Amino acid sequence: MDEQAEVIGALRQAGVLVAIRWAYESAVRRALETYSPRDGHDMPWLGNTRYVLFRDRLDRALRCDRYAPSDGDGDGDGDGDEGSDLSAELSERDLATLPYVEPGTVVRHDLHGSPGWACQAGRFLIASGDFGFVRTLPWAYKSRTKRIVAMQRPPVADFEDVLFGLDELLATGPGPHGRGPVGPRQISDLPTFVVAHSLEPWSGETELIFGRPRMNAAGGPAWYWLEDLGAIDLPGAGQGPLATAAR
Repeated sequence: MDEQAEVIGALRQAGVLVAIRWAYESAVRRALETYSPRDGHDMPWLGNTRYVLFRDRLDRALRCDRYAPSDGDGDGDGDGDEGSDLSAELSERDLATLPYVEPGTVVRHDLHGSPGWACQAGRFLIASGDFGFVRTLPWAYKSRTKRIVAMQRPPVADFEDVLFGLDELLATGPGPHGRGPVGPRQISDLPTFVVAHSLEPWSGETELIFGRPRMNAAGGPAWYWLEDLGAIDLPGAGQGPLATAAR
């Protein structure tokens, strides 16, 4: 099976794609609710706020970092602490549609300080772009980390050959709060993908795609392959409150 079909299929089955879409839609709504040019907010403020909220919502939906259940969760106090963290500052709509992803399916696995999330299918980072241009992102002008990721070798013919168990994928296993260590398996052994996003602030239109970036310093395609997460058919995320009390 080719890489795109294998990765998208695995992430869909695990509920990760639904979680990504929920996280971005929640972040955009909250950022636009707060955005006010009359209060001195500008486009950089809106972009940074959207990024911070997107990162936070991803951690919540995927039960990562400070939202990862501790060893004591399920014995009383732990569930209450986690529940209050997950629900903090979320709207009723967010709570009603919060998806459920089995804890441990995804862990934080940052790359050179760039927030990343890893599961059996690989790792993904997030990157913003101008509205209407996420399919043609100029990777040569992005951060050093994004440039390195865009220079990965092309997808293999049979992606099943490079899938790992999660413990093996993360080399030494996840660290505190579900954050995986960044060790020798940074690029060569760990396929790294990108979730690219954009927002048109006046209309509220968004773009959200998942794919393998391709360095395009001399022109040409910016992606080996991509999936439009705004258009792809995904199951509904509504399983609240707090994803049916974390099941």
